[in-house]
Amino acid sequence: MEANAKGKMLIFTAPSGAGKTTIVRHLLQNFDELAFSVSATNRPMREGETDGESYHFLSTEEFMQRVENDEFIEYEEVYPGRYYGTLHSEVDRIWATGRAIVFDIEVKGATNLKKFYPNESLAVFINPPSSDVLFQRLRDRSTETEDELRVRIARAAEELTYVNSFDRVLINDDLQVAFVEAEDIVEDFLGSVK
Repeated sequence: MEANAKGKMLIFTAPSGAGKTTIVRHLLQNFDELAFSVSATNRPMREGETDGESYHFLSTEEFMQRVENDEFIEYEEVYPGRYYGTLHSEVDRIWATGRAIVFDIEVKGATNLKKFYPNESLAVFINPPSSDVLFQRLRDRSTETEDELRVRIARAAEELTYVNSFDRVLINDDLQVAFVEAEDIVEDFLGSVK
């Protein structure tokens, strides 16, 4: 497949539970010209995660020192005391390989990346079929305490209001349909045909 990936970035964003990570993983398996941007965070590593692949896991002190050193393109306090961000070095590393960068990022971070790279990026909002479906997906995960779940649902409700702030909206009702639509978006953006 011939494509023009160099210097481009695809920003996939959505509230937690909308399916963006599943869609991004699918795209990375199907497009060699894409590379995943590994975000930095100060949250603890979870079972099955790998430093440098899942996230760049930093202590809060190291994260704040990198903020002071202007090493982040963008960062957010996503949940109280939990920071996530995109390092300049990560973008430089991927673009040096000649591939396009794929981000799986929260909504405010996606908004900031789009502002920083307006001409190089395409921002795609993954929308659930409804807020009720999204909230049920979050409940069904059973990965948080009730208090954490309430915070996550409140944040997801706020993030849904950003739906029209991005270049494209992809509705994730039927995952197989969403995969095909996401592939079409990538092919169109990179100027390639499978």
